[in-house]
Amino acid sequence: MRRTLLVVHHTPSPLTRELLEAVLSGARDPEISGVDVRSVPALGATIPDVLGADGFLFGTPANFGYMSGALKHFFDTVYYPCLDAVAGKPYSAWIHGNNDTVGAGRALESIAAGWGLAQVFGTVRLAEGGRDARERCYELGGTVAAGLSD
Repeated sequence: MRRTLLVVHHTPSPLTRELLEAVLSGARDPEISGVDVRSVPALGATIPDVLGADGFLFGTPANFGYMSGALKHFFDTVYYPCLDAVAGKPYSAWIHGNNDTVGAGRALESIAAGWGLAQVFGTVRLAEGGRDARERCYELGGTVAAGLSD
């Protein structure tokens, strides 16, 4: 039985896009089988996307100590319609920012807790890019996808 990992992200800059690509590469590692990885921008993600997913990865820049407005809009749009359908499903997240990624993480984790999602990998908070950041994002994607695999 194939499972679906939904990656909902807001990646407006070249660096956040690079981190997304690392997450997707990890989630699509050839050693992981039985998992379809769907990457959907936060402003395009819908209720059917959420209802069709078996696990979630959320990515955002930290903006003034909070997640991006695009990711917040996604949660505002799908939260109540999907409330009873996602409890217990695995999730994790990555956040990039130069200031207060902790506040952005706290907000995202509060929403996920309200949904009843199960955090399977600690939120990855990044202040910079580079090889170490890409490796952490690759590990994040691979770990969450592997948890869904056959």
